[in-house]
Amino acid sequence: MADHVQAIRDYWDTAERRDWDGFAATLSPDVVYDLPQTRERVIGRDRYLTFNREYPGDWHVAIRRVVTDDAGGVAWTDVRVGDEHVNAIHFFTFDDAGLITRVDDFWPEPYDPPPGREHLVERY
Repeated sequence: MADHVQAIRDYWDTAERRDWDGFAATLSPDVVYDLPQTRERVIGRDRYLTFNREYPGDWHVAIRRVVTDDAGGVAWTDVRVGDEHVNAIHFFTFDDAGLITRVDDFWPEPYDPPPGREHLVERY
């Protein structure tokens, strides 16, 4: 599991530094990248590298938390693209060599809570 934590940290560190060779080294050649909210899928390391290289804007990623088990892991990140700030959740699956074989990304949008619980919560 510790190797999965480091692999996820390496994945984000190399992406943040735009170290595409280092980023590629974290990925299986047949990695699958899924974006369920937009119903997009990228198959293969080369296409996924290009997807990230060509992503528009001046984006930056900071890890908030990583949790792993024997099969994979989850990362919660803060992502900034220009003036926009979003939280994202990323699920990782690994092969026996410790390479990432699958990434499922979720980009939840903030929303206002329903009325009636103001007496119970603190807004931040």
